[in-house]
Amino acid sequence: MTDFASLPLSPALRPGLDALGYTTATPIQAASLPPILDGRDLIAQAPTGSGKTAAFGLGLLQRLDPSVSRAQALVLCPTRELADQVGKQLRKLATGIPNLKLSILTGGVALEPQVASLQAHDPQVVVGTPGRIQELARKRVLHLGGVRTLVLDEADRMLDMGFEEPVREIAGRCDRHRQTLLFSATFPDPIRELARQLLREPVEVAHEGAESAPAIEQRFFDVEPAYRQKAVAGLLLRYRPESAVVFCNTRKDVDEVAGSLRQFGFSALALHGDMEQRDRDEVLLQLANRSCNVLVASDVAARGIDVEDLAAVVNYELPTDVDAYRHRIGRTGRAGRKGLALSLVAPRENARAEMVAAAQDAPPPREASPLATGRPAQPVQAPMTTLRIDGGKTDKLRAGDILGALTGEAGLPAKAIGKIAIHATRSYVAIAREQAPRALKQLEAGKIKGRRFRVRPL
Repeated sequence: MTDFASLPLSPALRPGLDALGYTTATPIQAASLPPILDGRDLIAQAPTGSGKTAAFGLGLLQRLDPSVSRAQALVLCPTRELADQVGKQLRKLATGIPNLKLSILTGGVALEPQVASLQAHDPQVVVGTPGRIQELARKRVLHLGGVRTLVLDEADRMLDMGFEEPVREIAGRCDRHRQTLLFSATFPDPIRELARQLLREPVEVAHEGAESAPAIEQRFFDVEPAYRQKAVAGLLLRYRPESAVVFCNTRKDVDEVAGSLRQFGFSALALHGDMEQRDRDEVLLQLANRSCNVLVASDVAARGIDVEDLAAVVNYELPTDVDAYRHRIGRTGRAGRKGLALSLVAPRENARAEMVAAAQDAPPPREASPLATGRPAQPVQAPMTTLRIDGGKTDKLRAGDILGALTGEAGLPAKAIGKIAIHATRSYVAIAREQAPRALKQLEAGKIKGRRFRVRPL
């Protein structure tokens, strides 16, 4: 084990490490930070939850010159959700660096405010998605010539999503003497070729070792195609995980399976690429605050989902390759917890099941799938309900104002109130399900910070 105190880190990074409670490096951090701090290029095999953000974050912040107002570090992520998470963690790590400007630049939100922010003052650190970074660079409002550290986070998924050309163009706009750090959960041939062309004599590290391997129980269940929806509900009713993600291979299946699970009494929501960004954000918020206990998602839409204690992953249909299977099930069993991966196997998917089994030390056990026969007497619902308040930062609302209104006039016990999220024009609060009607009634009739706001359940 490596202590952060033993690494040659700038004193300005200590407050961020302390704020996050980091003392001992994870295996991927211990393996990658020494070459990163030495200025070497790096190619790292690192799945979600391995601590890779802190590894490249400390490296890029170490190289920053806060007195220079230009982009010096760029992190590319496949989705807006992941970019938001990475940006938030980098801001925490940079707590001890004064006057640092970090910009999160992604698609799915208005372009004009991003342009205005860049024209007002160049950021020193940029986190974004390839499409939006490419667009802003082409408009000559984002200047990448001074980028000394380029990070490609979850590079395999960026290529899966068709971002290879934008990534290459963006890399070509950065300082040719830059340090490039590539993180990927898998290493298919296209990633190897990209690394060969963009990195210089990279050090290779991998997240491996028995002590860091997640403990994931894997099981296969035979099912006829016509009974898949009943089988998914049957598995969730048998195992009753507190939270689960059901992976589907098509958008049509995502919508149909989510609707079917709601009929069986689950607090199920759908997430796919055709949804409006605000709707996607609200779905992820409900998953994070325990107002949704089953998320049904496509692979691409699920990028960036970060749930600390996801109890189970269900494959409605097996993916077509082993790496995709590993990436899906790697969302459970994180941070030392046990995970559960349940996969439905129709007769035409036998070859896929055999391929996945062959890649395991021990093949997953296989049995007939249980089938749900109807809505249970006691539905498996999420413990919380989310209320949306049509007021936010622009109204000077704070979490304490909402908490005060709920525990004061509404008289709710503090333990009935979950996560509170304040956005620009809207706020969200999670309420214990049995207390939600009372909270809604009181907020509609009362005031928050002396004002009335429209409130409705999501």
